[in-house]
Amino acid sequence: MILISLEVERPKIDEKVSTTTDFPYIVILFNDDYHSFDEVIIQLIKALKCDINTAKNFAFQAHINGKTAIYNGSLAKCLQITSILAEIGLNTEIET
Repeated sequence: MILISLEVERPKIDEKVSTTTDFPYIVILFNDDYHSFDEVIIQLIKALKCDINTAKNFAFQAHINGKTAIYNGSLAKCLQITSILAEIGLNTEIET
C-alpha cells in the first residue's frame, strides 16, 4: 500500500479588502407647507447632526426649488436620516 500526501495551498485572504455592499445613496428633502421653517431646521439638525446654517440652507433650498439633496452615503445612514425626518412628517426620498 502506497500513501500519497497531497498538500493543498490555501488561498491567502487579504483582510484589507472591503466586503461592504453599501453604495452611495442620496436623501432628497421635499418642500413642506405644513411645518414652520424653525420646525424643519430643528429636525434637520437632529437628523443630520449639522449646524444651524447648514440646516437653514437645506430648508431654504427645498422651499425655493421644491426639493433638495441633503445627504449622500450608505443606505443604512440614509434610512436613519429619513426616519428622523419622518418623525414630524417631512417628506423625503432616497435615490441612487
